[in-house]
Amino acid sequence: MNPAFERYIGIDYSGAQTPKSSLKGLRVYEAVRLTAPQEVLPPPSPRKYWTRRGVAEWLVERLCEGRPMLVGIHHGFSFPLQYFEQYGLPLDWSSFLDDFQHHWPTDEDIYVEFVRDGIAGNAAARLGNSRWRRLTEVRVRAKSVFHFDVQGQVAKSTHAGIPWLRYIRQHAKDSVHFWPFDGWTVPSHRSVIAEVYPALWSPSFPSAGRTPDQQDAFAIVKWLQRADADGALEEYLCPKLEPQVRKTAEIEGWILGVM
Repeated sequence: MNPAFERYIGIDYSGAQTPKSSLKGLRVYEAVRLTAPQEVLPPPSPRKYWTRRGVAEWLVERLCEGRPMLVGIHHGFSFPLQYFEQYGLPLDWSSFLDDFQHHWPTDEDIYVEFVRDGIAGNAAARLGNSRWRRLTEVRVRAKSVFHFDVQGQVAKSTHAGIPWLRYIRQHAKDSVHFWPFDGWTVPSHRSVIAEVYPALWSPSFPSAGRTPDQQDAFAIVKWLQRADADGALEEYLCPKLEPQVRKTAEIEGWILGVM
């Protein structure tokens, strides 16, 4: 079976500081078909590491090249159904992105904490509850996207990253399929961006001196590449879920690789 994608990109995300800050914890790895994953460094600048803005702009450029690639990003892409019900939001991911960015404008030159503390945005009108978890988080025993200030949290990176998904969606347009929100079946020759949870895979690959953030980004690429090469990816992209679970996941999102 021929792989469906030409390139694989893994991003271990970071919600620290501002979108223009150079972040040591924000790591990007890439591979082409069967080549070994390599770290992608940011374009030369006074900043040593990637910024969230820089990663989003770089991704848009890659996506618009038209070569099908599979991108895994480590942060939540949406919120639990309780959040939508609490605020009377339409069950539509594009509308969610707009509404979230309006209240949590973390793509502006601010810290996530500025919004949390009421200095910017309007978090008070769109707060979540750390007891709310998406179905996919329950399946993998992951922390809630609202569980801030704890070890291994994904809340900060999720609240920092969601507006950049919106940015990519607006600028890459028809070049990218956001899975599963745009459908479980991916059109041929279309690039895909999916939520991943590298803790599922990182321990199975030798770290070879990589930092934990580098290892997570490496493991994302290695797993995506392997799943595409051995034909397993098709099943992961269309997992056998109960009808109600599938319907909920189309709003809450789903972690790629969770069956």
